[in-house]
Amino acid sequence: MRRAFLLLLSIFVVYSVSAQTMWKADPAHSSIQFEVSHMTISTVTGKFTDFTCELEAKKNSFDGAKIDAKVKVESVSTENLTRDKHLKEDDFFNAKEFPQMTFVSESFKKKGDDQYEITGMLTIRDVTKKITFPATYSGMINMGKKTVSGFKASFTINRFDYKLKWDDTLDTGSLVVGEEVDVKLNLELVKI
Repeated sequence: MRRAFLLLLSIFVVYSVSAQTMWKADPAHSSIQFEVSHMTISTVTGKFTDFTCELEAKKNSFDGAKIDAKVKVESVSTENLTRDKHLKEDDFFNAKEFPQMTFVSESFKKKGDDQYEITGMLTIRDVTKKITFPATYSGMINMGKKTVSGFKASFTINRFDYKLKWDDTLDTGSLVVGEEVDVKLNLELVKI
C-alpha cells in the first residue's frame, strides 16, 4: 500500500513539473513605456530599456500564470540627457539607492478569449502596492524550434504613491509634471 502511494505521488510530482512551462520576455521585441503630462499642455514619453520578465504557466494555458519582472532604473530614457539624469535622482526614482523596480503577480485570471486580469505587487523605490490591470493576449506562434507568445497591457499609477515626489508648480498652481503616469507593456515571450 505504501509503495503504491509513493508511486502515485512520484507520478503526480513528475506530471505537475512537466505540466508547467516557462516563458521569458525577448528584450529585442518587448517594451516598457510610460507617458506623463508636462505643464498640463503636452506629454512626455519614456521607456526602460533594461528589464527581465519571466512567466510560469500551465502547459496549454496562461490562466493562473505567475509573473516575476525586474526593471533597472538606470535604463530610463526620455531621449533627453538632462531630464533622464533628474529622473534618476532622489526627486524621482533615486536609482543609486533603489536600482530596481519589481512586479510579482498574485493572480492571472482569464476573463475572455484573449482577455486576462493581472493582480500583483509593484515595488518602486521602497514602496510596494497592489495593482490590478487588464492584459490582452495576442496569440502564439511556432518559429522552427521556438514558441513565441505575445501580451499587451497598460495601467496608470499615481507617482506620489511611490515617492516620486518632485512637485514644482506653474504660476497657475498646476504641476509641471503630472501626478498620474500611464504605463504600457508590450511583451513578446519565448518559451524556454
